[in-house]
Amino acid sequence: QVRLVESGGGSVQAGGSLRLSCAASGYTYFSNCIGWFRQVPGKEREGIATLYPGTGSTYYDTSVKGRFTISQDSAQNTVYLQMNSLLPEDTAMYFCAAASLGCFPVLTGTEYWGQGTQVTVSS
Repeated sequence: QVRLVESGGGSVQAGGSLRLSCAASGYTYFSNCIGWFRQVPGKEREGIATLYPGTGSTYYDTSVKGRFTISQDSAQNTVYLQMNSLLPEDTAMYFCAAASLGCFPVLTGTEYWGQGTQVTVSS
């Protein structure tokens, strides 16, 4: 079983940085990939960054490419999302998610989700 717990959200001014953490027990055994999604009220959840731990491959949505970086600390079973040069439009609830098949741009296979952490970027 995969258990995902996000942390690190908060409020920051535009241009600032935040690092989200996802404590991800079991993901290397039960999932093929792990990633970050975000959602604002009234809109669909969107995939923004994915990591395939087996190969180290990463994928990013164009809206965050060059600003966000997904990484993992296998020893700590933690996946990170380093977010730099934040924009007001990055304001959203951010979710860590894993899946048995694919993670980008949507999850396929058995899905696992965390509870989310709020990020608010003010102008």
